Amino acid sequence: MGDLFSEAARERAGEVAPLALRLRPRTLEEFVGQRHVLGDGSALRLAIEEDRVGSTIVYGPPGSGKTTLARIVAARTGAAFEELSAVSATVADVRAVLTRARDRLGGNGQRTILFLDEIHRFNKAQQDALLPAVEEGLVTLIGATTENPYFEVNSALLSRCQVIELEPLSEEELAVVVRRGAADLEAEVPEELIALIARRAGGDARTALNVVELSWQTARSEGTALAERHVEDAARKPPLIYDRAGDAHYDFASALIKSMRGSDPDAAVYYLAAMLEGGEDPRFIARRMVVLASEDVGNADPRALLVAVAAAHAVEHVGLPEARLNLAQAAIYLARAPKSNASYRALVEATRDVRERGILRPPKMLQSAGYALVRKALGKGEGYVYPHDDPAGFEVDYLPEELRGREYYRPSGAGEERADDG
Repeated sequence: MGDLFSEAARERAGEVAPLALRLRPRTLEEFVGQRHVLGDGSALRLAIEEDRVGSTIVYGPPGSGKTTLARIVAARTGAAFEELSAVSATVADVRAVLTRARDRLGGNGQRTILFLDEIHRFNKAQQDALLPAVEEGLVTLIGATTENPYFEVNSALLSRCQVIELEPLSEEELAVVVRRGAADLEAEVPEELIALIARRAGGDARTALNVVELSWQTARSEGTALAERHVEDAARKPPLIYDRAGDAHYDFASALIKSMRGSDPDAAVYYLAAMLEGGEDPRFIARRMVVLASEDVGNADPRALLVAVAAAHAVEHVGLPEARLNLAQAAIYLARAPKSNASYRALVEATRDVRERGILRPPKMLQSAGYALVRKALGKGEGYVYPHDDPAGFEVDYLPEELRGREYYRPSGAGEERADDG
């Protein structure tokens, strides 16, 4: 009786399944996007078509096609296809799959492909249990993850897999997905609303189809044509692709820094807004601004450091959401400030000399001579010219004797860092 009900449930699941599940592509020809790895003649496409996919880890944002790609492989392969979710699977589940794989390989020579969804959720012990089987070729592993595998997957396992990065779908690609959904629902969706849904989906095909389905159901319930308000109501989730603990954290931080360094205030404030909306720690942002103020602005505008430090203090004392204004002011100031990395380069070159030549003692004239006896016995402080009494003291080379003539600080000439500044 249980099997009878289970069979009936499977038959009816297709009728009640979400649109995104019903329209999941089943062939490479139906797959939308990811042309950079699935274009005609690409290595991955040929491997799938010729049923020779090796162990692979596919990572990318939600709705980019990771699970769909695995199921396309499953449909084309002659190997047995096993599927586990790292959210619920245990080491015992993994070992059971490996036992079945060994029996197949020994019994009739059939290979086994193991699809492991959310592989980043496996702990070290679970990943280690997979390693020998992948290394020996007992199973072909296809792991899917939204997290950067270089941070989340054991290096030993990672080294035995090809890593493929999927990208968010473009608005043009999402428009194709939306049209398919509309056709399946027999929904009338004007082109301007297709473009709106594609824009609000934030690169996520699943979100795009969910918005199509919900907005169309709402319009039908009202007995009206699909309108922008239906789409906006269905797309309440902001199209954010940001994980403060993963790739997005580094990518957006890099973009913010490079935008300020490159004197683009519009880009700087955009990436700042994206990070804050994504839940980034504002203290992290403030720290990066303080560093940039010295590294990339320096003495071309000495006030930049004051502005950045003030913004960091505001974050601590005011907090969000008001401190967003302080961070925005600082980001725009830093972006518009004249740029110089002369201080940074000076430190790099001086540090290189210290590391290569050791810590060289200062000349005798610069050494401490706190007592007259010391001056007389050791010669410390002898020959020192006090610059305020004798301007000649401003012309002395104060470097250790071995480095005399070395020039670390070379003013950029930008802003207040004029080339004739000493």
